[in-house]
Amino acid sequence: MKKTVDNPAGVPAPPPGRYSHVVRLEVGDSTILLLSGQCSVDDDLNVVAPHDTRGQSERIFEIIGKILDAHGAKFTDIVNIRTYLTDIGTRAEYGEVRRRFLDPEQLPTSTTVEVSALFLPEAVIEVEVMAVLPRSGE
Repeated sequence: MKKTVDNPAGVPAPPPGRYSHVVRLEVGDSTILLLSGQCSVDDDLNVVAPHDTRGQSERIFEIIGKILDAHGAKFTDIVNIRTYLTDIGTRAEYGEVRRRFLDPEQLPTSTTVEVSALFLPEAVIEVEVMAVLPRSGE
């Protein structure tokens, strides 16, 4: 098994020394991508669309898409998605955005929970995913 960590260009860099955006595991004929939980932030780590589940969801899926793309993956490669909401009552707003990105014929396993707070006070949602794709020839 080969393990690499990455913080792809084009997405807001995580705070230095805290975490990596993605761990890439090369296992047999497959590549597994484990993405850290993503919040709706800009390049300066300011919250985009404060307190707005729909707006934050849009930004989060944009960031996830860029991370997946940097590793040759697509949304259809996602096999698991975990969502943390500060208000479970806004899950319909999140669901509207999520449905635009995920293939209804290949839905990943999913967990959605309400949490009391996220690490940024204006953040109302955090999403982490795991994707699996055929290993590319290197």
